[in-house]
Amino acid sequence: MGRLIPLVTVILALAGCDGIFPPEPDESELLDGPLEGLVREQVHRHQLGDELFDKVFSPAEGLGPLFVSTSCGSCHIGEGKGHPSFGLTRFGALGEDGIFTPLRELGGPQLQSRAVPGFSPKRLPAGATGVTRLVGPIVGGLGFLEAVDDTTLLNFQEANAQRTDGIRGRVQLVGPEDFLVPVTSLEELLASSGPGRGTLVDGKYIGRFGWKASSINLLQQTLTALHQDMGLTTALMPWEIEHPELGPLHVDDVPQPNVSMSDAHTITFYLQTLKHPPRRGADDPQVVAGGELFRQVKCAVCHMPTLRTGQHRVAQLNEVEFHPYTDLLLHDMGPELDDGYTEGGAATSEWRTAPLWGLGLAELSQGGQGFYLHDGRARTLREAIGFHGGEAAESRALFDALSVDEQEQLLTYLRSL
Repeated sequence: MGRLIPLVTVILALAGCDGIFPPEPDESELLDGPLEGLVREQVHRHQLGDELFDKVFSPAEGLGPLFVSTSCGSCHIGEGKGHPSFGLTRFGALGEDGIFTPLRELGGPQLQSRAVPGFSPKRLPAGATGVTRLVGPIVGGLGFLEAVDDTTLLNFQEANAQRTDGIRGRVQLVGPEDFLVPVTSLEELLASSGPGRGTLVDGKYIGRFGWKASSINLLQQTLTALHQDMGLTTALMPWEIEHPELGPLHVDDVPQPNVSMSDAHTITFYLQTLKHPPRRGADDPQVVAGGELFRQVKCAVCHMPTLRTGQHRVAQLNEVEFHPYTDLLLHDMGPELDDGYTEGGAATSEWRTAPLWGLGLAELSQGGQGFYLHDGRARTLREAIGFHGGEAAESRALFDALSVDEQEQLLTYLRSL
């Protein structure tokens, strides 16, 4: 009997674990995970990329000396939308001639607010007239967005030019001189885009990633984040961040570059092969009714529900339809969302149409409270709609004209995405 008591105690303890530990989240609430159908080698590489994405770098591995975060994952918890506490600050100035400059001589365009021991972080310069706060977006499904052909985006731009309702979406055009961080080899950067991408338009390239669509592909987005967010150098971006008061910074005992291009490509592959955010409750009558209202108030003009990829070496991304709710174009959002800051060829009031997939899961990665728009200023979806001006002003007015029940149906639809 004495021997049975400990055994019974263990059994009872295990049986009671459900009351101690939270249940596993439903698959429809998970943003991380690979595309279905990857072959074994691809799954292995995806897993390696996952580890690198969440790796916490130390100063001994090249972190800093100036940085914002210590890992990619800290700005994209669970691959979801980031929290404003882990956001980025970027700045510049709009001159009297109307030309925006990133104030590189004053430490722009990104503020590295942290530093390793022995160094001081950057400070926002007095000359900055445009300052914006950027929250990390959901990273699931980015491979699908990268795989859309440039011609598709140019066709969207052409169609917008024919509209008579004031909607004038256009592609972002960026050149090497517009890059947040210069690269040593434009050819190597473009080679990762794949067929149908990397089109030269008026001497510039079509951007599609970032809140201002200033990155042309996921490799550039990855390298820029490693460099500007963590102070990690790579072969394509080998320069240490300069401190406006201290000049070029270098930690002599840290090998350069800090991150191999092999690892950078592995992180990029991880982002390319993340599954897209799942839908929930698509057949619910309230959701169906809300979807019709979404189209009725013209939200779907810019937040296009369906896109199609071009050719891609990953079979699951090759010429398939997907549903991101974006046209990847820049749109003038009016004075409400004009931070006086910009990148590439965008106006300070222009923003890339944010993909809405995963919108209903944002709160799960933000501590249970939603922070919407590029800087998290809106705490509810209703508030986010209220900030939509400029080309979206008519849609905002049409939403406001809906009955309370109809508005709630549309919001229910957004939460299902």
